[in-house]
Amino acid sequence: MITDIFGWLSAALEGNFGFALFGAFMWGLLSIILSPCHLSSIPLVIGYISKQGVRSTRAAFYNSLVFSLGILFTIAAIGGITSALGGLIGDIGTVGNYIVAVVFFAAGLYLLDIIKFVRNTSGVKHLKSKGYTLAFILGLLFGIGLGPCTFAFMAPVLGVAFQYSATSIFSAVLLLSAFAIGHCFVITSAGTLSAKVGKYLKWSENSKSITIVKKICGILVILGGFYFIYLTF
Repeated sequence: MITDIFGWLSAALEGNFGFALFGAFMWGLLSIILSPCHLSSIPLVIGYISKQGVRSTRAAFYNSLVFSLGILFTIAAIGGITSALGGLIGDIGTVGNYIVAVVFFAAGLYLLDIIKFVRNTSGVKHLKSKGYTLAFILGLLFGIGLGPCTFAFMAPVLGVAFQYSATSIFSAVLLLSAFAIGHCFVITSAGTLSAKVGKYLKWSENSKSITIVKKICGILVILGGFYFIYLTF
């Protein structure tokens, strides 16, 4: 089944441009769903939305989108730098995995209420609805360790994009954009859905249900940190 899907997507990328765009989008989706590295971003963004007390579906959508864009920004920057230096594209060695692991441990302990970050309570409302800086920073830090994993999934799309770039740079950019949209779609949907469910169930920031969700996400995020350390061996 999975092999058939990969075969179909590969054929789509090499077909007409419309199929190639759809194939790039689907490949972006699979880069999250089939990758343990990227899949660990789901409990992180859900836990973040829950911890910040974001109840507005729109605010949850934008927070999740900014988080995923932060990941893509870092991946693109690292990919460009490592490629320019002649190294394996996106590979910054074991350092990136350790950095992401530390971020995951801190985020997980924060979701478990074991550690607390000092914040200006007068700006809590602004942070919950309009302040996306922290979400973007989390995405930036998370993206550090995802280079090799992401570019492994991007390889087919990059290959086709380079072919199109010989005749149309615009077409190549559209292909990469379709991959990016698919990549962001899963993360953004997960974060938005978590807020929508919380709103439907009328969860408050201190309700028992939301506390359980935060703790489960915290444990999953910490396990994600251990996974990144495991990748260094």
